[in-house]
Amino acid sequence: MRILCLNCGSSSVKYRLYDWEGQETLATGVVERVTVGGSFIAHEVSGRDKLTISRECPDHRMAIKLVMDTLTHPEHGVIADTKSITAVGHRVVHGGEKFAKSALIDDAAIDAFKKISALAPLHNPPNIMGIEAAQDLMPDIPHVAIMDTAWHQTMPTSSYIYALPYAWYEKYGVRRYGFHGTSFLYNAKRAAVLLKKDPFKCNLVICHIGNGASVNAVQNGLSYDTSMGMTPLEGLVMGTRAGDHDPAIDFFVMGKEGLSAKEMDSLLNKKSGVLGITGRYTDRRDVEEAAANGDARAALALQVEGYRIRKYIGAYAAAVGGLDAVIFTAGVGEMSDQIRAIATHGLDFLGIKIDPEKNQLTHTRNAECDISAAGAATKVFVIPTDEERVFIEDVVAITAGNYDIHTRFTYRFQSPDYRNTMRDEAFCRELAKKPGLAKVACHLPKVHA
Repeated sequence: MRILCLNCGSSSVKYRLYDWEGQETLATGVVERVTVGGSFIAHEVSGRDKLTISRECPDHRMAIKLVMDTLTHPEHGVIADTKSITAVGHRVVHGGEKFAKSALIDDAAIDAFKKISALAPLHNPPNIMGIEAAQDLMPDIPHVAIMDTAWHQTMPTSSYIYALPYAWYEKYGVRRYGFHGTSFLYNAKRAAVLLKKDPFKCNLVICHIGNGASVNAVQNGLSYDTSMGMTPLEGLVMGTRAGDHDPAIDFFVMGKEGLSAKEMDSLLNKKSGVLGITGRYTDRRDVEEAAANGDARAALALQVEGYRIRKYIGAYAAAVGGLDAVIFTAGVGEMSDQIRAIATHGLDFLGIKIDPEKNQLTHTRNAECDISAAGAATKVFVIPTDEERVFIEDVVAITAGNYDIHTRFTYRFQSPDYRNTMRDEAFCRELAKKPGLAKVACHLPKVHA
């Protein structure tokens, strides 16, 4: 059984082809600059050099066709033809209140995604375009939707209702939905493995920090609250999104500068956050380098971002009644020791204390690491997220007819013996260059150990 995972953004298509029987990733990659010109695919296969091919993709159908052509290419591919693909899993950012778990895609599901597209205008339309393009190219196999919002459907009403006219919720669905749910599900289950606890007896704060970023409060294994709201704009300081701020500021500036609602929406989503503070940067590596070279606004951006995360960790520790662990994940969470240090500074009174040396050593996307200080009551883990693994297991279970909501379903990656062989291979190569990583890794690859 071979599962294709597709994540269609407004100008990109990310993919992963997985062999379920062999429990191995056959290929991963991304088509960049879809619809905008200068399109290309970056294709990776274990044991081979990374391949880049330029081909114009004016729409998502052409991008997915390029993925299919590359996967089946006689020299660069990994399968003979597309008939080798058993099923496809699609990322859908917003599932609204209708979906509390992944679902087989039919006409009714697509109609539901279209009806709530107004809640995620930047995300759901390209997700839907990708689904329809893939169905057109592969019409005879199951297609499954994995929703970012599904994980958060366990939040209590007091967590998701805003203090706004209640009629807005009834008429327009105005409420907190939350995002990054697939990443949070994976991290919550893996944290339970590292803690050696029942996943439904774990209280966690999970910090998914990337260009988009959010924090999730997990109480007894269930999503209790999350920093993103009806849209991904609320919450943390992000690469280009403002996050929490006084909404009256928006009206004040609109009046001063004669901005329309659409222009303000664009400013809040695309010109704010780290970019807004620094005036130049969104990539935290660039921000850290600039700060080290004396750029005061870059240094300020790091402090503001880290402090916002720290506030949420403290608030969510109170919300769930104490923590077993804090988890950092996603690109920045996995690779920025500076952000992690700022975000956990001064939280000793909550039992949260990191080891500075371990924290500085932890720069890897291929191993789960423990950066807690010795004797700290609350563990601090850095866990590389693996949303596609959730896609794969959901697709397999749905097609087999034994899938259910995560409270009644056990994932293979919840086993203490679970290994990601591709990551193990990559981690072995990292260890050869940075042997200090062995001090922080929760598990060493068998080939190394």
